[in-house]
Amino acid sequence: MASKTLFITGASSGIGAETARAAVRNGWNVGLFARSQDKLDALVEELGDKALALPGDATSLTDQTEAMARVAEHFGDVDAAFANAGMGVSGAGTLEGEPEQWDKMIQLNVMGVLWTAKAASAYFQKNGGHLLLTGSAAGRTHIKGSVYSATKWFVHGYGGNLAQEFREWGARVTVIAPGMVDTPFFDEPKPDKLHPSDIADAVIYALSADKRANVQEVFVMPNG
Repeated sequence: MASKTLFITGASSGIGAETARAAVRNGWNVGLFARSQDKLDALVEELGDKALALPGDATSLTDQTEAMARVAEHFGDVDAAFANAGMGVSGAGTLEGEPEQWDKMIQLNVMGVLWTAKAASAYFQKNGGHLLLTGSAAGRTHIKGSVYSATKWFVHGYGGNLAQEFREWGARVTVIAPGMVDTPFFDEPKPDKLHPSDIADAVIYALSADKRANVQEVFVMPNG
């Protein structure tokens, strides 16, 4: 049976890169989408011919649509997509927050997710594929003035709405919701928190579920 193909945004480091490694170990092809050509090329060198580097901007519907088309042409189809790219901001709250940073964050955390869903839906309507979104524990609680948290509330709400739409095609939608993960997202290391591989394992779990089951949300929290 031919290998299935997973498209990953934010694939150059952290959760995205670890998910790519886990997917390849489990027999998937991977399309690696991110802005950093050098990091993508290094990851392709590591993973071999089951990986394809796709430099682009997740806030661009055109970039994501064209990248998925390249993946489909190269590997035969897009069977799953992981809308993982995201960012936070340094200024917490509304009073101290920077509007310019909010704009960049909303473009990536909200619009970037919309663009992945939009681009992938054309494939999944035909093949009953699987869309995964990186949510957050912050998207299920109220954090004083946090615009970042609000963007993740959007991801959780939209993920549920998508699941209702995609099920009409036999497609699935999963929100992966981590607590604090030790990734380049933070300025300082968090070695006592989750590792990106823990989140990658959750992605593989959702992808591997029997087709009759839609694992709609997976919460992964630090055990300490």
